[in-house]
Amino acid sequence: MPNELLIALVAGFGGMFGWGLADFFAKKTIDELGDVMTLAWAGVFGTITFLIASMYAVLVKGLPVIVPTSPTVWGLLVFFGALQAAVYIFAYRGFGKGQVGLLAPVFASFSGVVAVTSILFFGEPTSGSQLFALAVIFCGIVLLNADMQALSSMRLKWNSIAGLSDVLIATVLAAVWTILWDRFLGGENWLFYALYMFIFMTITVFVWAYARQLSFAVTRGGLWKFIAAIGFCETIAYIAISLGYGATSYVSIVAILSGAFALPTIVLARLFLGERTTKMQTVGSLVIVAGTILVVMV
Repeated sequence: MPNELLIALVAGFGGMFGWGLADFFAKKTIDELGDVMTLAWAGVFGTITFLIASMYAVLVKGLPVIVPTSPTVWGLLVFFGALQAAVYIFAYRGFGKGQVGLLAPVFASFSGVVAVTSILFFGEPTSGSQLFALAVIFCGIVLLNADMQALSSMRLKWNSIAGLSDVLIATVLAAVWTILWDRFLGGENWLFYALYMFIFMTITVFVWAYARQLSFAVTRGGLWKFIAAIGFCETIAYIAISLGYGATSYVSIVAILSGAFALPTIVLARLFLGERTTKMQTVGSLVIVAGTILVVMV
């Protein structure tokens, strides 16, 4: 297996499990703290984790500290941080308004948009067998996030589904962010650029919370361990995908694999929270696993 492909696979799985674990721990905090403040405080712990990872890279691995000198680069880092914060805000707001079973497949489609765009318009090298494997994984993602009972009972037009407009905006923004972030990263600069982007994302969420006059208080001390775990896992995800986009040309593999983050969330929720999985989720999980095996084999 080529080294670049191996890095892309590791990056994709890092994004999948990082975001999947973060969503699992968020189940313990969002009901009490709210989605925005969970994201904000998790960002603080994520920033600390990012700083530790950066110090390790410098002190142990001997990587140079990258501090941009161009105002344009700093402006773009602020833009990427604010844009990613907007993705979370619109997605959570949409999910809060409507049925997640109807809206989650829409948001999950962003990874497919990224893969198609990268292959068709940016000349990403790929083979027919890889395309087939990625298509299998993407189908599994849609099945995993879909609620067929909600879909079958829906008698409304798509333009009247509660929360759909917010989730569509989040989906488009997520695809745009991913494509532009891949084009922006400059190889060896990916770690520090990801750190700066993450800091600006966290600041944006706090500014949004302040503008909405949300309480910053964490009323129960027991929530902090889950918030810290969310921040740590989010950082793992961003470090992983930034490595994949910055060090490889396999954008579609990183995007599709990391986009399957619902898989570890559902498995962990079933194992530790006693949540029941639907037949469609089971089928989707198996399809993702099968597609992942195909990607590794081809």
